[in-house]
Amino acid sequence: MDVIKILAIIGSAAVLITVVELIRKGWLKERYSLLWLFAGGILLLLSASRDLLEYVSHVVGIYYPPSFLFLLAFLFLLLISLHFSVVISGLSEKNKKLAQEIALLRQAMQEATHRVPERRDARG
Repeated sequence: MDVIKILAIIGSAAVLITVVELIRKGWLKERYSLLWLFAGGILLLLSASRDLLEYVSHVVGIYYPPSFLFLLAFLFLLLISLHFSVVISGLSEKNKKLAQEIALLRQAMQEATHRVPERRDARG
């Protein structure tokens, strides 16, 4: 077994183990973990099966199969970055709306306090 294949298997297995641990500890939500589990599984499958890796890489036109693994990993990272950019954009918009709603509520509270006359203590 060559060094690159061993490194690819170890790297793919490490990704899968890390994702499972993050899910188990509650640090990674399930909707985000599916992408990581899918990518780790594909990379592990292609890392472990040299024949499948060679076949798929030659079909794509890459003649050094381990390079195809790294290309897949790079494309996955681009995909996950795009996904997180979309999620962050949505959260940013929600954050802006919440800040506006809080400002409107504060203004309404201030106006309501100015309209209500102060009560005097019955003793004084």
